[in-house]
Amino acid sequence: MSRYRGPCLKKIRRLGTLPGLTNKRLPDEKKTKDEKKPIYILRLEEKQKLRFHYGVTERQLLKYARIATKAKGRTDEVLLQLLEMRLDNILFRLGMAPTIPGARQLVNHRHILVNGRIVDIPSYRCKPRDTITAKDEQKSKALIQNSLGSFKNVPRKKLPHKKLPHKKLRYKKFLPKNKKVPYHLTLDRVQYKGLVNQIINSQQVGLEIEALRVVEYYSRQTKT
Repeated sequence: MSRYRGPCLKKIRRLGTLPGLTNKRLPDEKKTKDEKKPIYILRLEEKQKLRFHYGVTERQLLKYARIATKAKGRTDEVLLQLLEMRLDNILFRLGMAPTIPGARQLVNHRHILVNGRIVDIPSYRCKPRDTITAKDEQKSKALIQNSLGSFKNVPRKKLPHKKLPHKKLRYKKFLPKNKKVPYHLTLDRVQYKGLVNQIINSQQVGLEIEALRVVEYYSRQTKT
């Protein structure tokens, strides 16, 4: 299956908050009683959360699952670490891009340098001590500056849809909150530079997901 390019809110309503896919939020709704679902459906939903949040294809996610199965350590933890160390996700976590699709576009358009060299592969696996910077061009820095500024409090006068006041309050709930750089990364806002300090601990991912169910979903395919 190819990468998803459809409406984001449709996926959020079904799977829950996916910050990597979109920074929009749905209004708080009353929680209903959880219905008993077959174990296959639960595994499928967790797999879909992982796929849509990180913006990977079915083939890519299966490949990561196979690599995690052969690696040392818990398979579910290794799987999350592999996805977290992707270049597009690192840019998103640094705040250099509002979403992972936005980060992927920055990389594809050759705006990003890793250790001083242009990298145009969003799935590039970053390593500890890697430095990530914007290309020394005004356009590249402007794109990242816009993203870094979008995580500040947005004045009410600058809210979109000025001609539709009945949508203001609803859209305000969708605005991104102040974003904090995770502990395993360091951001220099002045030089538009990020540093990977270490591999993230899977418990600090910040995504409500049971990765073990994803491993169980792919268990038969990873054995081959």
